[in-house]
Amino acid sequence: MSETKTHGATAGRSWLWMAVFAVISLIGGVMALFNPFAATMAATLLAGWTFALVGILQIVQSFQDKGWGGFVWALLFGILTLVVGLSLIFNPLAGMVSLTLLVAVLFLVMGAIKLMYAFSLRPLSGWGWVLASGLLALALGIMILADFPASAAAILGILLGVELVSNGILFLFVALGLRRLRQMA
Repeated sequence: MSETKTHGATAGRSWLWMAVFAVISLIGGVMALFNPFAATMAATLLAGWTFALVGILQIVQSFQDKGWGGFVWALLFGILTLVVGLSLIFNPLAGMVSLTLLVAVLFLVMGAIKLMYAFSLRPLSGWGWVLASGLLALALGIMILADFPASAAAILGILLGVELVSNGILFLFVALGLRRLRQMA
């Protein structure tokens, strides 16, 4: 059997998994878009639990080898991470506001960086796409801040929904390609 057919048969077996991932992502994305507040709350709580778990693990890890020079810093990092996680878990509404502000600032910073990068690429073809991406990021950051803090109730959920729908479409196309590959093998 040729290497291409072997690879096709192996990759083709996973098409069903990709299709399942596509359906789950698409359903989750549509649900997030229909109820962005609930999705924002879920994202905030998930971030909180993740920070809390990482903080606990960092604290435990810091005590594994107290003799090294970074013990105090590792311990402080773990405590700070745990505190951030607990604040998101026990006060998710304030957490939504904080995370939304962080997202807006990230959009603004990334937009500015992309604009500078686009102008440095200017002699090359395709630099306009980088410019467009930078302008879009700036616009999103400004839109979030223009309606801040009210935007905190929905923006994370909308972004989550868009990302899940995008992933669902990606997984769907990959599944269809793998299915065709399987049929050819």
